[in-house]
Amino acid sequence: MSRTADPLAIPACPCGRTSAKGQPLAYAACCGRFIDHYAEVAAPDAEHLMRSRYSAFVREDAAYLLATWHPDTRPTSLDFGPATKWLGLQVKAFAATDDHHATVEFVARYRQQGRAVRLHERSRFVREVVDGLPRWRYVDGDVS
Repeated sequence: MSRTADPLAIPACPCGRTSAKGQPLAYAACCGRFIDHYAEVAAPDAEHLMRSRYSAFVREDAAYLLATWHPDTRPTSLDFGPATKWLGLQVKAFAATDDHHATVEFVARYRQQGRAVRLHERSRFVREVVDGLPRWRYVDGDVS
C-alpha cells in the first residue's frame, strides 16, 4: 500500500523546529506567529528571531527581514537569488550574554544555481524597545 502526502496537512515550518515528541512544528505555530503578526508578536529570544529570519529568507519576505535588522547595519533593500533553494537549518549554539545581547551560531544550507552552499555564521543580536515592544534585532555575524 503506497502512502501519499495528505493535501490538507499543515506545512512544517522551514526552520525545522520540532515538538517535544520530535514532530515538525507547523509554520503558523512556529515562525509564522512572528512573521505574519510582526506588529503584535515579538520573538521572545534571539534564537526564535534567528529561526524566523531563516524562514523569512525561505519565504522571500524582505519586509520582515528588514524590520528585524538593526538600523545601524541594515541594508537599504534585499534581493533574493532567483535560483536559490533553502535546504535546512541547524542551530549549533544559543547564548544570552545579558538581558539585551545574545549570539546564535547556526548552519544554513542552500542550493544556488545547482551548487550546494553551507553558511556557518555566529550572529549577534540586540534587544531594544521598538514601537512599544521589546524586540530582538539582528546586528551582524561572523561567517566561517
